This record gives sequence, structure tokens and C-alpha cells, in this order.
Amino acid sequence: MATLRERRPGVWEVRAFVGRDPMGRPVQVSRTVRGTKKDAQRVAAEMTLRAPTASVARVTVAEMLDLWAETMRGSWAPQTERDQLSRIRGVKADRIASMALTRLSAVEVDRWHARLARQGLGEGAIKNRHVALRAAVTLAVRWGWLATNVVAVARLGKRKSHPRGSLSDEEVRAVLASATELVDGGVVELQAALALRLAAVTGARRSELAALRWDDLEAGRLVVDSSIAVLRPGDGSRRPTLRDDPTKTANRRVIALDGPTLEAMEDLGARCAEYGPWILAVGDRPVSPERVSAWWRRARGAAGVDPKWRLHDLRHWSATVAIAGGHDIRTVANRLGHANPSMTLRTYAHAVPAPDADVADVLGRVLDVP
Repeated sequence: MATLRERRPGVWEVRAFVGRDPMGRPVQVSRTVRGTKKDAQRVAAEMTLRAPTASVARVTVAEMLDLWAETMRGSWAPQTERDQLSRIRGVKADRIASMALTRLSAVEVDRWHARLARQGLGEGAIKNRHVALRAAVTLAVRWGWLATNVVAVARLGKRKSHPRGSLSDEEVRAVLASATELVDGGVVELQAALALRLAAVTGARRSELAALRWDDLEAGRLVVDSSIAVLRPGDGSRRPTLRDDPTKTANRRVIALDGPTLEAMEDLGARCAEYGPWILAVGDRPVSPERVSAWWRRARGAAGVDPKWRLHDLRHWSATVAIAGGHDIRTVANRLGHANPSMTLRTYAHAVPAPDADVADVLGRVLDVP
């Protein structure tokens, strides 16, 4: 049985009886519904049909987060697992974690956002914790423990954002030239210059670059189907383990290479391929992705390029230049390894105006034919 109470115009409180606790006391769950009375009645009906048991009614937000992590851990890459567990700890640091899951409301989620903002957390950090909590509550809905996901309907404060921007062509060329000079001077390993060029040409992630083997080069094309995960021992007693894992999306992609990049690979292969299977390392152990980032920082500093630019920004530069050059989104998405081209479009929408202007010219010429 469910009851409705209008707290203020357009805001309803819905309560449902879900059983009794071990002491025999009645247990209720409540929801806040924004909308019409009919909307509230629909939620009341769902709560009545899908009311959780008394044991479920005692599950806290923190416990639901742990259940979600336990369910998802097998499918997470090591870096993803570290990130998600960190976000879970962030949610648990607030009093919202001790609430019963069935008593969580959009109002409480909004108040949680406000508390995090007052503590000085940035927009990105708040969003990451919000997304983790939303995913955990989505699982509870799928299990039939909740009727709706109140985290999904809560307002996530968002300021007007601007694209991060992209490295200029001159900056990219300067960094690659500096990497070559550092290699020639014996300051960094032989593989450093090729690593940064491959990052720019292929848009591959640093973990994917580190996993490249000589037999991944097939007829002028590079096969990307694995990545190197860095696993650190908890006690810090030994160096990290480097594990060869699937790529972030677990997909295999084949990327065409330009002539100069192929020549650079052939030159390095002639000097190093006999000493191990890895393109960017000598011996049985692959290079650490963190070492690839160190090569970037060294070359960036030598080139006098702004330190705000990360190695990952070479990936953004690659995609931005490709899209601005008129190449279709699906082709660019395939090179980047995005599972869905819509993600590529969302991330690199700022690069679309250049080809968009060409489309406008074509349409205009058609309309103006005498």
C-alpha cells in the first residue's frame, strides 16, 4: 500500500509499506516525485508492485556501492578499477553513505552535491562520484530493489564548459623534433622518438603503445589489440608488475601508417627487433606506460612547449586534425578505438566547424545555380 502527500506544488512524497523488521515494526520506503499527481500515482504503483523486502530496506548506500563494485570488478580494467574504488571511497566519506538505500531521494542527492561543492571539490570530481553512485543505484533498480533511480533525476550542477583545446601543429612538430634530438644525444632511449610519433599518428593510448610488438606490424598497418596495465604491490616492496591486457574497449583495430612513420619503425626494427618482441622496449619486459609519459615530458620541456599539455593530448590532436581535415567520424572513431562513434563526436565536436563550412558552401552553390 502506498500513500501520497504533496509537499509543495509539483513535488510529491510517496510512501510504501514494505513489510516488518525483525522486531515486528513496520518498514516504509519513500520517494520524492517531481511532476503531476498522475506521475506520483504511477511511482506509487511501481513501488507497491516492486516493494523490496525488509532485509533489502536495511541495505545502506555504502553497502550498495560495495555490491556494485563486487559485481563489476571482473569486467573492469586495472586502471578503471582503481578509479572506481577511489570514487566509491569518496562517496563513503560523506554521510549520504550511511543512509538506507530505500530512503535515498533526489533531495538528498542534491544536498550531497552542495556539500561536496562547499568542501571545494571541483566539478569533475563531483561528477565522477555522482556517476559511480548512479551506476550502483541503477543496479539496485535492475535487481528490483528500487522502482526508480533517484540519482539519475537529481540535478548535477554544471558550469558552462569550453573545449580543452588542442596542441598546435607547430607544437607537435617541435616536441617530436626534440624527441629525435634527445635520442641522437643519448639522453633518452632509442624508442622515445618513435613512441611519440606513433602517439600522434595513431592516436593510441599510452598503455596501447607500450603493448605494441614487432609482429603487430602487418603490411604497413599496425594492429592494436592489447594494452599494458601497471599493477603495484600494496606494500611497495617491489617494482610494479606489467600485465598485457585487452584494450580499454576490448576491441581489435588495424591502423594505417604513413610512409615516414613506417621508415622510422623499420630503422628501429633493424637495430632492436632481435633483442625482444616489444617495439618500444628491449628484452622480455615491455616498457611501462609511465615511461612513455616521461619521454613526452622530457621532449615537451626541451621544445619549450606549455607544460599543461599531456601525452594524452597527442591523441586529441590526432583526432582533431583528422576531423577538421574532413574525414568522417566513423573512420576517426575506428582509429581511436572508440566503441561508439557518437563518443567521438561528443568529444571532438569543436573540430567539426571546418568541414561544416565546406558543407554549407556546397549547399549554397546548389541553391544558387541559375
